[in-house]
Amino acid sequence: MSETDRGSGTGPTAAATTPRAGGFRMPAEFAPHQRTLMCWPTRSRAYWGDHYVLAQATYAAVARAIAAFEPVLVIAAPGEGGDARSYCGSHDIEVVELPIDDSWIRDSGPIFVLGPQGEPAAADFLFNSWGEKYLPYDKDAEIGARVCEHLGVKRYRAPLVLEGGAITVDGEGTLITTESCLLHPNRNPRLTKEQIEQGLKEYLGVEKVIWLKSGLGPEEDRDTDGHVDGVAAFIGPGRVLLHMVRDRSHPDYENLLENRRRLETTDARGRPLEVVEVDLRGDPVRLAGVTVIETYVNFYQANGALVVPTGGTASDLAALDWLQSVMPEREVVGVPTPVIGYGGGGIHCITQQVPAAAQAR
Repeated sequence: MSETDRGSGTGPTAAATTPRAGGFRMPAEFAPHQRTLMCWPTRSRAYWGDHYVLAQATYAAVARAIAAFEPVLVIAAPGEGGDARSYCGSHDIEVVELPIDDSWIRDSGPIFVLGPQGEPAAADFLFNSWGEKYLPYDKDAEIGARVCEHLGVKRYRAPLVLEGGAITVDGEGTLITTESCLLHPNRNPRLTKEQIEQGLKEYLGVEKVIWLKSGLGPEEDRDTDGHVDGVAAFIGPGRVLLHMVRDRSHPDYENLLENRRRLETTDARGRPLEVVEVDLRGDPVRLAGVTVIETYVNFYQANGALVVPTGGTASDLAALDWLQSVMPEREVVGVPTPVIGYGGGGIHCITQQVPAAAQAR
């Protein structure tokens, strides 16, 4: 079952279909973008506590870093647009006020796809706040429809709970996700693994799904049940950057080793995957009793740039240099983001790419 409507909000059409049936597919993050979406921090005291001002300044720093390479659209809750404009202060950053509960657009927002003529549309998945961990979330559950209306893009409503941080795609038919998240009973308890996989294929236009065992454990990822964007990312066709640990005593060692084994396969086009392993993690930073360890894999691939979360510690320089050697075609930009880690995520979690219209396939 599916629901299709236009960004103008005209409701379901008589010819409801899925993106795949319409020839749409999700491009890779490393492909050209039209712009980047972000949300302005919300739940000031209840969520960020005494670090709310730091959260605002950090979100703005991420927005400005990305705006040096592509336009940014920041969604602020009604009445908070002025603060967002004041902090961001860039002509390449647009601010729009829309109702939101939280500030993790990667997970609550729409996922954009391109059609056979290169036209954009969006797959709008169900959102239940990472298994109803944070309440309320009714505004975030509707932000996909509101963003599509604002941008004027066609919207496909998907009958599947999915957060954008749970997937990475190569744009050529391959998707990687984790069993720990997508098969968790707090997401789609009535669906089998095969049904979830079919939903990914229908709404994102992919042909092959590779299931990793797990993302990071609760010591470093306490909210998402192991999103893939904490451990793996496609950085090119057939090329995956994979987070590893060599310390056998680390609680994630066995799961990450199993992830590596599962990537010893081919992509949707039959090419063996090139796996680039990274055993780098930030030095611990303490904020209000919370230990934050930056996961450098949780970066964002903007147009010509790699925007990387850092902890402001000595370990950052080696990580940034290494990432530059792996992706010399991109300018590597580090942004200190411990407060975002304190909130439960990283730079990838607070961004979502809108792909540039492509030439007809």
